Amino acid sequence: MAQAIWQDAGNSEWVAVSAGSRPSGYVHPLALRSIEELGLSIDGLESKSVDLFVGEEIDLAVTVCDHAKEACPVLPGVGQTLHWPFEDPADATGSDDEKIIQFRRIRDQIKTRIENFLNRGAEIA
Repeated sequence: MAQAIWQDAGNSEWVAVSAGSRPSGYVHPLALRSIEELGLSIDGLESKSVDLFVGEEIDLAVTVCDHAKEACPVLPGVGQTLHWPFEDPADATGSDDEKIIQFRRIRDQIKTRIENFLNRGAEIA
């Protein structure tokens, strides 16, 4: 969700990618649905490992899940690293109608945090 939101909010000034320390192999269908509800494209979104980016020059790395700060490897070449802990909506239980509420809530939290960062800069990191 963060990749699609950042790409949109960054107005082509940022290239956003998303990766996990333990990727599931798929993007959760409810994450895709919640992104589409914002009118954002889900084209090209895929589950991938952060290992793909080791050694890449990266301006900013942001971890977004509660457990990610502990599980993420140190990435040499990263200019700045931020940790914004969010609950993992994939842990939601119940029917899809109940789970999508969690995905929307976390999506909206991520969206607000990204927009605030982009509008006010690192002062709110």
